[in-house]
Amino acid sequence: MQGRASLAAAAECMQLQAVLEPAAAATASVASVGATMPSPQEVVAPPSVASGPTACGGVVVVSDRLLSRNPSLSIPEPPPLLLIGFSFFQADGEIDPELAAAGPKKRTFRKFSYRGVDLDALLDMSSEDLVQLFPARARRRFSRGLKRKPMALVKKLRKAKSNAPAGEKPEPVRTHLRNMIIMPEMIGSLVGIYNGKMFNQVEIKPEMIGHYLAEFSLSYKPVKHGRPGIGATHSSRFIPLK
Repeated sequence: MQGRASLAAAAECMQLQAVLEPAAAATASVASVGATMPSPQEVVAPPSVASGPTACGGVVVVSDRLLSRNPSLSIPEPPPLLLIGFSFFQADGEIDPELAAAGPKKRTFRKFSYRGVDLDALLDMSSEDLVQLFPARARRRFSRGLKRKPMALVKKLRKAKSNAPAGEKPEPVRTHLRNMIIMPEMIGSLVGIYNGKMFNQVEIKPEMIGHYLAEFSLSYKPVKHGRPGIGATHSSRFIPLK
């Protein structure tokens, strides 16, 4: 038990020296600026050393105060950076009510925009103005006119949205039209996109505007390369046993 106590005291001494050594280097800069810093007796000790008295390098830590065992010993003033962690607390360790009443900062979310146009404005735009925002291939596709099947898919998605209860997702709509370009009014719909074998259910999101449905339902399984087989390399060739 005595050995553990000595080890704990040594660790506390190292922690206290780490606080005081950078303070000595910053004393000259603090004095030149003329900043008013609290006296060394007002610096709050870490919680790990505040439980009892500990001797370390001529300084005795008693309770939560730093007292000098040697009157001739001068403790340098700590730099302002050392007190940043205690700026939110009062002298008795309680949280400042003004800062507590303010609360944490609210998180701001990035608002989606397609080529500088907000989502609300995209939904209100006419078809002619919306097509001008698309790339050249999509503009050519819409300028030549949509056929019967793409228009039928759009009508099914509208009907599924109108029949959906409030606060719930609409029913998925299956389609073979992999070359259908995603429009702003399709956002929020569930589409089952055929990949040649099965229908992959995809929820249309704002980031998908201008893309094809086929991009979100791959018709192949991506290759995952593993270890080479026998005979793939010169070192792994088959050697028959004689």
